[in-house]
Amino acid sequence: MTESLEQLKLALAEARAEIAKVIIGQQNVIEHALIAIFTGQHVLIEGVPGVGKTLLVRTLAKVLGGDFARIQFTPDLMPADITGTSVFNLKESNFVLVKGPVFTSFLLADEINRAPAKTQSALLQAMQERLVTIDNETHALPPSFTVFATQNPVEYEGTYPLPEAQKDRFMFKVNVGYPNRDEELNLAGRMLGEESPEAVLESGAVRQVLTADRVIQLRAALQLVTVREELLAYIVDLVRATREHEAMLVGAGPRATQALILASRARAALDMRDFITPDDVRALAEPVLGHRLVLRPEFEIEGLTVTELIHRVLEAVAVPR
Repeated sequence: MTESLEQLKLALAEARAEIAKVIIGQQNVIEHALIAIFTGQHVLIEGVPGVGKTLLVRTLAKVLGGDFARIQFTPDLMPADITGTSVFNLKESNFVLVKGPVFTSFLLADEINRAPAKTQSALLQAMQERLVTIDNETHALPPSFTVFATQNPVEYEGTYPLPEAQKDRFMFKVNVGYPNRDEELNLAGRMLGEESPEAVLESGAVRQVLTADRVIQLRAALQLVTVREELLAYIVDLVRATREHEAMLVGAGPRATQALILASRARAALDMRDFITPDDVRALAEPVLGHRLVLRPEFEIEGLTVTELIHRVLEAVAVPR
């Protein structure tokens, strides 16, 4: 194994250990967040209020040495509130750019489906190209720019569904559930003293293990994770099978294929391996593909879900030996 890949594995292990000081449980969510950051992708997080979505992103920013910004999406939010705008300076008689919260490393787009499509679309260029155009001038965002967008799965009044083009920009859609009884009991006990998750984060007990520049350097090490040709073909066949299934109105596009390859590589590194396995692909199929698929109405009426369809596709496509 090469030294750079070993450094990546060490960095990921240290990051997980520091995050665990604050976040109780939610191992899958932490794993998916780290995979997205180290592959230069974005995450759509769905969960009810109070399960630690904001705290997770703040903790990631602390541990990985990135800036953190939060936008609360509301129906009256304007695109300029996200990207920024030019303001006339009376003293110097010129326009000065006032940067919006999008100019950061880790952006929490809270309840993104509360804003209309015009405002949501202000993030499209930023997510795809890490660029923002303001008054016909293009400005670069940090290379580590990552969007964590949240939405409430219960409250749909006054919300706007995300456009398909925007959903496709997210590597994962992650569902954050309630903690189990032991985890919630642990949280309850910590709240009685000075060890609540928020207090631990604010106290400085969480160590910064990387810098934003170092994260970018370590991303290159993922190219050293081996992907056999038969596994590459397996990923392509899985994605293509979603387009050909009779229940599918819209299948996953080529961006899903790319996401599944990148995510599988990063999962292997998180698991301290320098090669991917079919288990990596199968474990990530639902969070990568689920939000990209649209079922035909007649199958939805019969009770078929996207999750069930993905499981059917996984069963139908032969797993390489």
